[in-house]
Amino acid sequence: MSSTTQTTQTTDFPVPHRWLAFAAVIAAAVMDLLDSTIAQVAAPSIRRELGGSYAVIEWVTASYGLAMAVGLLVGGRLGDILGRRKMLIGGVGAFVVASVAAAASQTPGELIAARAAQGFAGALMLPQVMGLMRDLFAEEEMGKAFGVYAPVMGLSAMLGPIVAGGFIGLNLWGSGWRMIFLVNAPVGALAIVGAARLVPAVAPAARGTRLDWTGVILAATGLFLIVFPLVQGRQLGWPTWVIAMLVASVPVLAGFAVHQVRRSRAGHATLVEPSIFAKRSYTSGLLFSLVFVASMGGLVLVLNVLLQVGLQFTAWHSALTTAPFAAGAFVGSAIGGMTMGKLGRRVLHLGVAVESVGVLGLYAVLQIAGTGTGSLDLLAPMVVGGAGMGMVFVPLFDIVMAGVAPAEMGSAAAVLQSVNGLGTSVGIAGLGMLFLGVAGSGLPAQFVRAGEWTSLGVVALLAVAFVVAYRLPRHARATGEAATDQTETAAPMARPTAAAAAA
Repeated sequence: MSSTTQTTQTTDFPVPHRWLAFAAVIAAAVMDLLDSTIAQVAAPSIRRELGGSYAVIEWVTASYGLAMAVGLLVGGRLGDILGRRKMLIGGVGAFVVASVAAAASQTPGELIAARAAQGFAGALMLPQVMGLMRDLFAEEEMGKAFGVYAPVMGLSAMLGPIVAGGFIGLNLWGSGWRMIFLVNAPVGALAIVGAARLVPAVAPAARGTRLDWTGVILAATGLFLIVFPLVQGRQLGWPTWVIAMLVASVPVLAGFAVHQVRRSRAGHATLVEPSIFAKRSYTSGLLFSLVFVASMGGLVLVLNVLLQVGLQFTAWHSALTTAPFAAGAFVGSAIGGMTMGKLGRRVLHLGVAVESVGVLGLYAVLQIAGTGTGSLDLLAPMVVGGAGMGMVFVPLFDIVMAGVAPAEMGSAAAVLQSVNGLGTSVGIAGLGMLFLGVAGSGLPAQFVRAGEWTSLGVVALLAVAFVVAYRLPRHARATGEAATDQTETAAPMARPTAAAAAA
């Protein structure tokens, strides 16, 4: 982002009660992580209660990812302008209000709107996490802090779908799926109190800077023009105006790019630093991330619909069936992290190949077992597919960002995370359209056939990602290189890494 007036930030170390304060900060990240994924487990139950078309299932998750993609362009910037602690508290408060609204929803439209509000609130609080870690811990303690943060996020990712299935199965006080949103109220309240009382107030880095609202509107409009037609087009019969929306997204996003260039040349603050798009390796990384995350986001939703609607699994049974995918991702992420220094981009090729084997295994199981497919049949494909996916996500940030200058890191990281959010929405919309189109009237055998075709669609996307990976830097960003910048901007990848495991 363009340079602005800076205010020196200082923290007196050691910060009193810093580990309790850190718990409040982590709670915000965990809430966002869980709500980005658990709704996928609950989506079939939500549709059964609220009604509506199958597009409701797609929008429940896609609206969250779309709002997150837009919000992340402004979330980090607002932290610089208003202060990270203030933005964390405000973001958590908005997230809790949106969660209660989601739980109280009586129509699909109300729930989709609440989910979009959740996604935007999550985008306001998430970028503050890593900055607040630096405010809480001296440099020599950062390793310990990361040693706590990563396992907590990984464990949350693994438990998220199981918790969702458990809440729905238990049906506490008749709440059903609504409890997956209501649980955010007490967690959020504790996070707000802890942050307000224990997190130090550090001077904003860019106090007095004006946010580029024109850029926000252009970006939001362009992304919506892409996602809406993909989600609603099949149901509406692809009228001319829906196709026109897709076409219109191109000039709108081009207008956003031109607007950012003009503001940068005029010396005004921008949402993104235009220079990052001149780097071929970085733009290739964005394309890789978009395609890869789209394959994952679509697969996760389709699996839950296939299991719960097609094969009549309960939400709890479905969550336990997909849990091995999360376990495999946890192991794969460790492998990817340990080998990226030696293998560089080859670890991405290896991870994509391994995940493809797992997804092809899913295709084979559905072909052979058909409507009799059970949890044990899916165990091996889930573990293998999850392991491959995990191998990609951990090194992806360091490889994509290898050619980015330190001054561009914040902007490049925000755009990469926004592309991940867009990829989730596009994958759910695109693969969901394929799945529901083949499923037709909804007989179990048709759902299984739809699962087969969708599996092949995922493999096709992974093949594209495999080819695009050749345009990425050969080696990951060196350990310790621009450590300060990397610590600040590693946060955007923390969520998708963990969230990806929460299939």
